[in-house]
Amino acid sequence: MGDENPIRTLEDYSKPSHEGYRNTIELPDPNQHHKDFLKLVDSLDLDGENKERTRLRLFQFSLRDQASNWIERLPAGSITTWEDLTTRFLAQFFPPRRTAKLRNDILMFQQHHGESLSEAWTRFKDLLQEVPRHGINHWLQIQIFYDHVDGTT
Repeated sequence: MGDENPIRTLEDYSKPSHEGYRNTIELPDPNQHHKDFLKLVDSLDLDGENKERTRLRLFQFSLRDQASNWIERLPAGSITTWEDLTTRFLAQFFPPRRTAKLRNDILMFQQHHGESLSEAWTRFKDLLQEVPRHGINHWLQIQIFYDHVDGTT
């Protein structure tokens, strides 16, 4: 039987081991930037006007790729309210036709042949995240998923 509490020297502490520790750091989903941004701003203790101003100033830092390029190309001072920004952003990246198609993909969801329940759930949640304003109530989302998966897999 070995000593459960062996004496450790200073040298032992100079070579840290990660053995037995679980990783507590979770890398964020790159598609979650805008949601994380909104949660952050909403968590700040600001009044309505300051919260809107903060959202407007910081929003560009939550964007990447095409969305970042789009906002940089807008004329200076062309957006003055959060409502204006969200309307223009959604019109640019989620036009009605695209939103309707993505919403239909959600409503017509089907589990693929050979796809596990867990894989189907992940794919379904990904569909929901693709369109921020799908307008489908939570209870209906669950019903759609439940009705279109094979519970035996």
